[in-house]
Amino acid sequence: MTRTVYLGGSGRVRRIGVGGEEPVSIQTMWKEGIDDLDGNPLKFERILSEIQELEGLGCDIIRFAVPDVKSAEGLCKIAANAQMPLVADIHFDYRLALECLKGDVAAIRINPGNIGSRERVDAVVNACKEKGAAIRIGVNSGSLPQKLREQVEAGILGRAKALALAAAEECKVFEELNFDQVVVSMKASSVEETVLCNEEFAKEFDIPLHIGVTEAGPLIGGIVKSTLAFSRLLNEGIGNTIRVSLSSSPKNEVIAGREILRECGKRSGGVQIVSCPRCGRQGFDVHAFVERWQSRLLASKKNVTVAIMGCAVNGPGEGKHADLGIAGAGGKAILFKKGKIMRTVDEKDADNAFEEEFNSL
Repeated sequence: MTRTVYLGGSGRVRRIGVGGEEPVSIQTMWKEGIDDLDGNPLKFERILSEIQELEGLGCDIIRFAVPDVKSAEGLCKIAANAQMPLVADIHFDYRLALECLKGDVAAIRINPGNIGSRERVDAVVNACKEKGAAIRIGVNSGSLPQKLREQVEAGILGRAKALALAAAEECKVFEELNFDQVVVSMKASSVEETVLCNEEFAKEFDIPLHIGVTEAGPLIGGIVKSTLAFSRLLNEGIGNTIRVSLSSSPKNEVIAGREILRECGKRSGGVQIVSCPRCGRQGFDVHAFVERWQSRLLASKKNVTVAIMGCAVNGPGEGKHADLGIAGAGGKAILFKKGKIMRTVDEKDADNAFEEEFNSL
């Protein structure tokens, strides 16, 4: 079992634990710049609203890129008004980390190898100690230290081994500074390398691991890669927080992460949606209904199964285990519970009828 690292607890920000006996948490990364929040109240309010929506869907931590001072100021402004722990993603300029730590940012993501001198790393660590913030060490296959990169290119080292060695070297810095509130991530764009480097590191260290396949790709490919890597690692007890990296929205990253954790037995509760893929028998637009209802259902705290089916074949029959189901039949919508038909309505009234039945559960 790993040690526990704590994020948050300052200002409005709720405190969560990563590692130890804490549940596996879900992360995402914000997809747009935050350097223009001054004088842009509509964007600021939209960001806060979307953070709240992501939290409702099961997100625990959000990371923001901070490439400049304006972005650091923007993140501090967001953190002062959000309850979710926020992480500042810093590269090259340690002063940006110090700027973020003036606010209620919960953690700093750095790679000591590109921050510069040891004095600069010391400055970030000291500021984190003072603020009670954590640090995430991020090592990617595309940014290995030169010596290790040369050994990989020469065939002396495998890339996975090199990633684990790079992370171990970075951890030594924090051990020397007597700072243990550290989470490590080692990411490659291949499933096998991601699994191997995390297995290698976990043999030697009790440091919590953030796992993910970097640059995993678009929605389908990225989910496939992440599912394969996460299921192997989580079933070995490796991985304390996850991010499904997609060329898609943060919402899809969170939903994918939630479903992977559920199927791996690492998260339970909430609404489970069962829906058919649709075919020529369809009497009901399953895809459109799922699109309209997915976020609201997943944000609900009800521990129920909901079936959304296209026809009578896949309706009360195949969906009979559902606490609530809806299916199409010749311009009508059938609503059923545990296989028993409760009511039949015109398709145009399906949403209102479904809402009434869901609220009554």
